Amino acid sequence: MREPVRRPFDDRVERQVREAQARGAFDDLPGAGRPLRGLDREFTVEGWAAEKVRREGFDLSAVLPPALALRREREQLLDEAGVAALRSEPEARAVGEDFNARVRELYRRPADGPLVVVPLVDVEDLVARWRAARPAPAAPVRQAPPVAAQRRRRWWRRRRK
Repeated sequence: MREPVRRPFDDRVERQVREAQARGAFDDLPGAGRPLRGLDREFTVEGWAAEKVRREGFDLSAVLPPALALRREREQLLDEAGVAALRSEPEARAVGEDFNARVRELYRRPADGPLVVVPLVDVEDLVARWRAARPAPAAPVRQAPPVAAQRRRRWWRRRRK
């Protein structure tokens, strides 16, 4: 017996596309008639991944190498908004020490790419920035001493004059 002649997969797909075009399944699609974006640029997998991450609204720092991610974190930490996000002075110190520990750990590992310099954070400077970003504590409101309430005498305790 002879085996049936197998059609290549591409032929079946092309046939289904032609049938869908004949039915009008591709009519009135959003963006119809407009040129495709990015055809003038060279395609790279990294560029595609970065564009996908931006388009979906994810944080691109998740795909950065560790040294670049630490540099970015340092910028955000020393930024005015980053300092203001810290809730207390001990937290500011702990965040600064944790960052410095991670930078030191990065330098202890063998480099798997070009050397990226990540400066340590001056913890005292970070705490000073935190203090400057905080509003001055409000002066305690002094209340007038309570007026001594006159004791009411009960009718049976009243003295006769």
